[in-house]
Amino acid sequence: MLSITGIKKGIVIDHIPSGYAMVIFDYLNLEEAKYSVALIMNVCSNKMGKKDIIKIENDVNIDLSILGIISTDITINIIDKEKIIKKYNPEIPMIINNVIKCKNPRCVTSVENNIFNKFNLINEEKKEYSCEYCEDIIVVDKL
Repeated sequence: MLSITGIKKGIVIDHIPSGYAMVIFDYLNLEEAKYSVALIMNVCSNKMGKKDIIKIENDVNIDLSILGIISTDITINIIDKEKIIKKYNPEIPMIINNVIKCKNPRCVTSVENNIFNKFNLINEEKKEYSCEYCEDIIVVDKL
């Protein structure tokens, strides 16, 4: 039987929809981590059926705001001395920088390499974002 222990200090990202842990792992560049990271996939869950979990053991400063695009039901637990000291769910981000690319071939971000992609939320319910530069609208349902 698989046994995953708790962590002393760090972050536990829980209630990740099954199959999305690798997307988050890649986005957060956790393959480059110099500390322990546990990637647990397809765990049985009473609430979700199946879920993924990521445990990061270290005092890390990671921007987790983008997780709201995947699901606002994800739970982020901040752990210290083996206890949860803060627990919250991500919100859908108002601005997304350099995570998604504009699909408009005439957009300046498609032509110029040194301009980063920036999208502004225009419809939270539909997860619609507008490109800062060309105003092209995209629906973001995953990273």
